[in-house]
Amino acid sequence: MTDPTTSPEDPWKVNDEDSDYRHETSYKDSYKDRRRQAHTQAEQKRRDAIKKGYDDLQGIVPTCQQQSEFAVGAQKISKATILQKTIDYIHFLHKEKKKQEEEVSVLRKEVMALKIMKTNYEHIVKAHQNNPQQGEDQVSDQVKFNIFQNIMDSLFVSFSNSVSMSSFQELSACVFSWIEEHCKPQTLREFVVGVLRQLNGQLY
Repeated sequence: MTDPTTSPEDPWKVNDEDSDYRHETSYKDSYKDRRRQAHTQAEQKRRDAIKKGYDDLQGIVPTCQQQSEFAVGAQKISKATILQKTIDYIHFLHKEKKKQEEEVSVLRKEVMALKIMKTNYEHIVKAHQNNPQQGEDQVSDQVKFNIFQNIMDSLFVSFSNSVSMSSFQELSACVFSWIEEHCKPQTLREFVVGVLRQLNGQLY
């Protein structure tokens, strides 16, 4: 017998509560699935990016390419090997860059030396044009040779005192430094004037 003081539960209300509970549970499960899926996609994207990075390194570094050519079957180069060979290749490039910079420095010194020599020759030619020799003023070939020899002797003294013979590289650097310092037009002019005065005193 039903207690008249207790009202029977509304069946529509019960159904609505069950429906809300199922909807909430479904929403939570769907949210978790979306988060899991987003995390999986992000992780896959990260792995793809890393793989692409290794593939790019393997395609760029020559030693990795050579090892790939000699790989047996489906054997692949390990990631550790790719990284090590990349590091070695970077060190190699740094050494090559330093070597090229040294070569450029030497070439610049050579260019500077050639410019100095060109300037000296231009001064000599100009001086000759401004003071052309007359027939009665000509000197013998021996006198010319003596002048040239004395100039070279004076230059060789400074050359011998300035240039180191420890190694070819040091020799090359010292030669260009000597040219820049002792083969300037003013310095050469002083050498020549001194030699001419000396020979002039001997001849006359």
